[in-house]
Amino acid sequence: MSIRELRAIEQLQSNGDIHAQYYLIGVMEGALEANAMAQRQGRKPLFCLQGRRLTPQSAVSLYRAELQRNEGVYEADMLVELVMTNALASSYRCAD
Repeated sequence: MSIRELRAIEQLQSNGDIHAQYYLIGVMEGALEANAMAQRQGRKPLFCLQGRRLTPQSAVSLYRAELQRNEGVYEADMLVELVMTNALASSYRCAD
């Protein structure tokens, strides 16, 4: 889903903010699982939680902070998944 599509859901549908929140939670959980799978397969992770746990409430704040931190970088047609993955990578950097 693109950033534009997610914004439209938030603004145009009744309870759109709740639908968008659940979508972001799913995107975050998918990124977490993909990262864990990469580690299990011996690949370098994109981000490292180092024992920290993320709550479902973290998804919206991570997403919005990434958009704000990189204002002007993300275009409306870019994927929400890209924003979330970048948010996790910048918030939970791996020690090299």
